Amino acid sequence: MTDERDIAGFVREHVGSVWALELLLIMMRGGDRAWTVAQLVTELRGSPSLVSDNLARFEKSGLVTRAEGEGWRFAPANSVLATLVEDLADAYRQRPVAIINIIARPADPVQGLADAFKLKGGN
Repeated sequence: MTDERDIAGFVREHVGSVWALELLLIMMRGGDRAWTVAQLVTELRGSPSLVSDNLARFEKSGLVTRAEGEGWRFAPANSVLATLVEDLADAYRQRPVAIINIIARPADPVQGLADAFKLKGGN
């Protein structure tokens, strides 16, 4: 399992919102399915520009790739990214508030250092 600090760093770097997290997790759960922007808009009740912007961000991060035609597929560029997303999905399922707090809280280097020394607790 991935260290909680690695998950937090991944979330801060690659996931800009809870909505983007939901998009990523839906695509992950879809396995090898190719999704169109329209399908994702319907699935998540988002706007085409919101979906497209997040797909572009995920593509730059090596999390999704363009499929044939107009589709997009969850396709992590390496096993480290795949494991991080799987562990993030588990953490979000078990402790959604903690993950939402990571997304909502601005990155703070001092807080990151403090978190690194926190004893693993009930969060």
